[in-house]
Amino acid sequence: DTLLVKSPSMNKEIKVVVVTPDAALGKKAVSCPAVYLLHGFGGHAKTWIEIKPNLPQIADEKGIIFVCPDGSTSWYWDSPKDPSFRYETFVSSELVKYIDGHYKTIADRKGRAITGLSMGGHGGLWTAIRHKDTFGACGSTSGGVDIRPFPKNWDMAKRLGDYESNKEIWDTHTVINQIDKIQNGDLAIIFDCGEADFFIQVNKDLHNRLLEKKIDHDFITRPGGHTGEYWNNSIDYQILFFDKFFKK
Repeated sequence: DTLLVKSPSMNKEIKVVVVTPDAALGKKAVSCPAVYLLHGFGGHAKTWIEIKPNLPQIADEKGIIFVCPDGSTSWYWDSPKDPSFRYETFVSSELVKYIDGHYKTIADRKGRAITGLSMGGHGGLWTAIRHKDTFGACGSTSGGVDIRPFPKNWDMAKRLGDYESNKEIWDTHTVINQIDKIQNGDLAIIFDCGEADFFIQVNKDLHNRLLEKKIDHDFITRPGGHTGEYWNNSIDYQILFFDKFFKK
């Protein structure tokens, strides 16, 4: 389904693609868990279907609903500089309420996971860590999990202000500095990155930070770059991880 979901906080409609398994449809529908899939910078609501055309088959096979919202160039923040960008509120609250109201979901953190690629990998971890009452599992593939080494890239300065004069905002809007908000066991966490990816070092830094804090997580590196071919493969492992979480 390609939907337009109203965001009261932004006062506009956001495009969302929902892939529903057969199990959640019809008279004998059963409640199914949902995985929220966030796209990267320059992407859109259909990015994940384009990268992974067999998502409908995976949905049927695993009994998982996939929810793919358009996140614009937001980095999935509520921008402190631009009130028209409230994508954290949209994804963590407005969209979840809509999906639970219109689909046969498991309306509980035990039945919700969120992940994404690149900008969406940042968004998956950012959203779950800050809304662990809503999401029970989270992930990132090739994620920009520390934004500060890249101050001039991907419109981030439009959302946060320029780095030089807004260092504190940048420090508080990067995933790696959110780790203090969670304890071990609060979230099921998986993230990965290709060894040839420009985000590889910040992912290794996040892995080390989590190890220091003794927070359990799955971290995978494998050959590959920042490419659709890499994500087409990597998302299979994350779906497997989330499926195991849902079945606990």
